Amino acid sequence: MAKQFDLVVIGAGPGGYIAAIRAAQLGLSTACIESEPYADPKGAVRLGGTCLNVGCIPSKALLRSSELFDEASRGFAMHGIAVEGLKVDVPTMIRRKDNIVTQLTTGIRGLFKKNKVTLLAGRGRFVGREDDLWQLEVTGGVGKDSAEMVAARHVIVATGSSARHLDGIPVDNKMICDSSGALSFDAVPKRLGVIGAGVIGLELGSVWQRLGADVTVLEALPDFLAAADPAVAKEAWKTFTRKQGLRIHLGVKIGEVTQSKKGRESVIRIEYENNEGASTLECDRLIVSVGRIPNTTGLGAEIVGLKLDDRGRVEVNQNCQTNLENVWAVGDVVRGPMLAHKGMEEGVMVAERIAGQAGHVNYDAIPWVIYTHPEIAWVGKTETELKNAGVDFRSGQIPFLANGRALGQGDTTGFVKMLADAKTDRILGVHVIGANASELIAEAVVAMEFGASAEDIARICHAHPSLSETMHEAALAVDKRALHF
Repeated sequence: MAKQFDLVVIGAGPGGYIAAIRAAQLGLSTACIESEPYADPKGAVRLGGTCLNVGCIPSKALLRSSELFDEASRGFAMHGIAVEGLKVDVPTMIRRKDNIVTQLTTGIRGLFKKNKVTLLAGRGRFVGREDDLWQLEVTGGVGKDSAEMVAARHVIVATGSSARHLDGIPVDNKMICDSSGALSFDAVPKRLGVIGAGVIGLELGSVWQRLGADVTVLEALPDFLAAADPAVAKEAWKTFTRKQGLRIHLGVKIGEVTQSKKGRESVIRIEYENNEGASTLECDRLIVSVGRIPNTTGLGAEIVGLKLDDRGRVEVNQNCQTNLENVWAVGDVVRGPMLAHKGMEEGVMVAERIAGQAGHVNYDAIPWVIYTHPEIAWVGKTETELKNAGVDFRSGQIPFLANGRALGQGDTTGFVKMLADAKTDRILGVHVIGANASELIAEAVVAMEFGASAEDIARICHAHPSLSETMHEAALAVDKRALHF
């Protein structure tokens, strides 16, 4: 007889494991299915999904390592600190990153045990419905010779996404890598090519450039960081290309990609063209970072009639309900930004709704962050979006150059920009480029979640000296009364 649960979650990434834990906290008998070992030496499944294993967490660990190296090699001198014989030990850096991932994935197993969430190792798929219970088949678990059947009153699909590859460019995660392989280089490449100037491409390119790689980025779109506010994109372009020496080519059409040997070294050649004409990029390693695709293959959607859209995502309403009774979907596998924290919030919302509560997600107050240096973060609308929508707004912008803490830290790149409704003063968007932007944006998220005005932020006492004072000054600047600029 199949094991029965109130809820079965398919996928243990950020949206999935959070949904399972919250549901268990609310008293639901809960199981979570996961199949991916993520290079575990014992072949056991590793929880946390792409984000924790080969995405957000390991990339930020390497970003920090590369930032420290860059500070030591370039930034210490202004403080009167001299460093001699500086070198990079990439294997140690990678080992530190791996240890952090292991610690956190093990931690999720502990949380499952603490909250009595049953972990089902294997790949889950729908096979039908009987007596108001969804029937799921779990196959491929370590040590399993046959399929295991489970039944659930509710199912949450949280199968995440995978890196999108390009036709004609074979990814082997050794020489030509996607975002996963780019986190495990055994040495700093002399010449690194990156296809895609999105969030992942810029972050990974930044890591290896700071460690000494000569990095060239090829982007298909004609505009740089088109999703960001125009002022932020302009500042980022100036910083990355002029100050840091990152070469970024826009409007690129990729042609043939080949590999050959030059002595003992392998060389990758990328033929491409843009409005400057046809060119060839030669590099030692290539990162392909052109977005992600939802993981719905093998889910059994066609068996039970689960609706997918033309991009392969599960169709859901504002509460993440699918077209099937008691079937939900969250995270990268549904519409909206492919952000771990967005998936987590959806997981909590769905678990609470299953338990009869009124969980919700405010999609207008989800922060975006690009962990380059300087960091880029925003929440709400951009100036372009407001103009296109015909919204009358006021803007306040303050550079970190006017901030005492930023000057003391020796990093004054960037600014805080606040957009507010011209009539009501309600905050419509906040955009930050600069040090600790990922932390500073939280104040703006809280403000927007509670419907605050720019005047509200302007009237709040901010600690001095702190970077957060720039948020305060930007709010004052909306009313043209900044005090320190």
